[in-house]
Amino acid sequence: MAATTNPYLEGGFAPVREERTETELEVDGELPEYLDGRYLRIGPNPIRANPATYHWFMGAGMVHGLRIRDGRAEWYRNRYVRSGQVTRALGERKRPSSVKAHAGFDMSPNTNVIGHSGRILALVEAGPRPYELTSELETVGPCDFDGTLRGGYTAHPLVDPSTGELHAVSYYFGSANRVQYSVTGADGRVRRTIDIEVGGSPMMHAFSLTERFVVIYDLPVTFDAKKAATSSPPPFAKPTEVLFDRVVGRRQVPDWFVAMGIRRLDEGSLPYSWNPRYPARVGIMPRESSGTDVRWFDVEPCYVYHPLNAYDDGDRIVLDVVRHPKMFATEHHGPNEGAPTLDRWTLDLTAGKVLDDRLDERGQEFPRIDERLVGRRHRYGYSVGTAGSQPGQAPTADRVIKHDLVRGTSVSRSFSPGKAVDEFLFVPAGAEAAEDEGVLMGFVYDRTADRSDWLVLDAGTLEPVASVQLPVRVPHGFHGNWVAV
Repeated sequence: MAATTNPYLEGGFAPVREERTETELEVDGELPEYLDGRYLRIGPNPIRANPATYHWFMGAGMVHGLRIRDGRAEWYRNRYVRSGQVTRALGERKRPSSVKAHAGFDMSPNTNVIGHSGRILALVEAGPRPYELTSELETVGPCDFDGTLRGGYTAHPLVDPSTGELHAVSYYFGSANRVQYSVTGADGRVRRTIDIEVGGSPMMHAFSLTERFVVIYDLPVTFDAKKAATSSPPPFAKPTEVLFDRVVGRRQVPDWFVAMGIRRLDEGSLPYSWNPRYPARVGIMPRESSGTDVRWFDVEPCYVYHPLNAYDDGDRIVLDVVRHPKMFATEHHGPNEGAPTLDRWTLDLTAGKVLDDRLDERGQEFPRIDERLVGRRHRYGYSVGTAGSQPGQAPTADRVIKHDLVRGTSVSRSFSPGKAVDEFLFVPAGAEAAEDEGVLMGFVYDRTADRSDWLVLDAGTLEPVASVQLPVRVPHGFHGNWVAV
């Protein structure tokens, strides 16, 4: 019998059905005067989903945002990212756009939202292009960086703090043995794109960057053709729509992939599974490489969604990552295959081996640093501590953790029973502020009241600074960022 329930469609994960604009927002405490901008966070908000097959990563994207200025919260908004599918599902007219979706794959981005070169971009991995949004979160349309983006894009680009350039490693549904490294200038145009050979068709959620190297995580969660072939399209997809054209960028999609007539997978199952036969390894590539001189290091089988940071240390490279023991081996609705831990992998370039240290054995995810230190040596890191969950349940977080990686200590801010937190990100108090001089911010869901607050913590002490009371619930989601002015 098909499942009639799904933990990622219930409780704090359940989609909200109304787009709202709220301007009468109460602030408890005092918001720092240096906060002048928008806090934006995105996540899945499925329109129509089959509980038996729905995977959390596949829901249509909805952006939630607050405009903060002069110590006030001027507005809260939530808006769907209106891909062609979402527009049809909402019964709206198609929006004209001069930019086409990559190879016809037009999924509503649901994973990350960033600001770059004057644009607000909603991102998702595995093939679709970013979608540009207005400053008030309305959808502009697909973005190809002024015609310079060759294919799709990643959910996790990184900004080099020295140059302002946006670095990305992108992969595509079903593309074999290749990922794509690109560098987008501070002017918003891609200046460099190269292909990198990998072991198969891995799900490569993120990558790391140091001052000298691009770090690639080639790990054993790979494209599952059988699962893709049996995935049913959402009710609002046209029956003739396929995931890929025969040509994706400059690469050929395998004939078997086209022959299967795989339909769009938006709001369906995720066509990736744990592959115990796939070697787990980390690659390092010099930044200006042509892609042919990647050096590979074997690691124990695991999966990494989110590195905390990476940096060069003489003839070593230090990688701080959140390590999952497995992923999508038995649980196929969301990421729940054992507690993720904070680990340090030190790549010894001379000895050609990896030293593996456990920094914190507590379950945690969504690691963040002061992004002025991307690719540089960092001292502090922040994450959210995951509450224990049983198979078939959706994991949630109940505390914010601050790591001092020099002293090897940590402190945490726990929340009262019935409250769950999403990712918290760091915003410095100013351009010259110290590494932990600033605030952390994120959404906290109150199960009892069935609504959310936006909470600001002092990054040094984790003491509450201020909160904005929202009259709505923000469903648990993924990543967000602070976009100044």
